[in-house]
Amino acid sequence: MADAAEGVEREVEAGRAKQTAKDLFAGAMGGIAQVLLGQPFDIVKVRLQTTTRYTGAIDAATRIFKDEGPLAFYKVSVQFGGFHYARRQFEASNALRHSSPALSYTQLFASGAFAGLSNSFLSGPIEHVRIRLQTQPHGAGRLYGGPLDCVRKLSSQGGGVLKGVYRGQAVTVIREGMAYGMWFLTFEYLMNRHAASYNVPRSEISAPLIALYGGLAGEALWLSSYPFDVVKSKMQSDELGSRMRYPTMSGCFQQVWQQEGMRGFWRGLGPTLVRAMPISAGTFAV
Repeated sequence: MADAAEGVEREVEAGRAKQTAKDLFAGAMGGIAQVLLGQPFDIVKVRLQTTTRYTGAIDAATRIFKDEGPLAFYKVSVQFGGFHYARRQFEASNALRHSSPALSYTQLFASGAFAGLSNSFLSGPIEHVRIRLQTQPHGAGRLYGGPLDCVRKLSSQGGGVLKGVYRGQAVTVIREGMAYGMWFLTFEYLMNRHAASYNVPRSEISAPLIALYGGLAGEALWLSSYPFDVVKSKMQSDELGSRMRYPTMSGCFQQVWQQEGMRGFWRGLGPTLVRAMPISAGTFAV
């Protein structure tokens, strides 16, 4: 009897591992779609956040294309895996304590936040290197020969891997937790509301509507986390060493508020929201 119970338990664990692998694969496919479709909008957003050279998004895109060429828009996930892992843990706990394993909206937000926190340890250094490459001078004034050269110089000039490559990690963790908590919460809420309003199972909601709700979730993601993203971009494009303007996250928040006011925390939001709708729609529709 004990052997049979152990066999059943092993089968359950194997099934969970298989499902986690599927979730990670789906997240990876969505991540690829995000990069390919969203990179041109992302570089415009970062330039607007970190410099006053441009009058707006169209001016930034036009001048980047003219001065640096089309390839400048392509200077160089575990979200779904993390979300569904946390979700299954909540479902198992709810099944033991309550009659239904269904998650509350608080638990859905927490699952999304867990996904964001998990993702932050990859996205933090990757985005830091990307921002450095995007904002460096072009031509003879280039600071980095590529991503690996950037990592080496950030480590040597920034005080090691943690202080250099992982600079801005604290605000990245906060941004990712808030962003993906709202992302998954908004999508799940819209899907559940549609299913309840029209008395249909979620599996019968059409692909265009899934894409629409995914797109709206992308807007919620950025609206809830954008000020943190602005601070992160400023810290990760800052000078290194003694010329550093933003040594701490709180200091950066304070300086933006004093110098630019509330508007400073929302610079570049327009192209970000334009980017978010199709990218997020495509991610959930995959």
